[in-house]
Amino acid sequence: MLDNLRETCDTAPIMALSPYAAWLVDLDGTLYSALPLKLAMGAEVLLAGPVTLRIIRRFRKEHERLRTELHDEVGSPYALQLDRTAAALGVPAAEVEAHVREWMVRRPSKWIARFRRTRLLDELAAFRAEGGKTALVSDYPALAKLEALGLRAQFDVVVANGEPDGPRRLKPHPDGYLQAASRLGVAPDRCLVIGDRDDADGEAARAAGMGFRKVG
Repeated sequence: MLDNLRETCDTAPIMALSPYAAWLVDLDGTLYSALPLKLAMGAEVLLAGPVTLRIIRRFRKEHERLRTELHDEVGSPYALQLDRTAAALGVPAAEVEAHVREWMVRRPSKWIARFRRTRLLDELAAFRAEGGKTALVSDYPALAKLEALGLRAQFDVVVANGEPDGPRRLKPHPDGYLQAASRLGVAPDRCLVIGDRDDADGEAARAAGMGFRKVG
């Protein structure tokens, strides 16, 4: 079943290289297809037991809340998300982070290369070959997954929540994309955002004055 999903998870047509000077790319659900990964990880999380399941569910819930509730910049949205989850469940923040790193970063990393969006990655490589600049912009820790995908060298800049120099607010706030554009030295209107959620990546792109392409 997962093999069949892998064959159909990358169906978007290859686009002609655009006039944009930089592509700012989301990670989860964009560089790889999210559905087969969720199916692959679902059984593992259930077997991990109720404590892990409660923590992961609450952590994701706090993430979606912070998208709309976090209006002012903070030092680390990721740390705030951990603290809010820990407070809601009555467990130490360090325990929450251990579960998150294990079940949302380390374990998925062994699967995600199977579900890469190969056509998009071919486009990305061609864009870079013609001198285009690229940045990875994510609301979750990204470096370990990029390494698992074999894509770290494909991005000039990484702006990721939970990594050093991450965004100060979550999408749909445009902070991460504007930060990436600034670090690339490219004006916002010369940037194309590529992501899988119009309500997050798309809204952030429009708020930043950037183009948007939806995948998935």
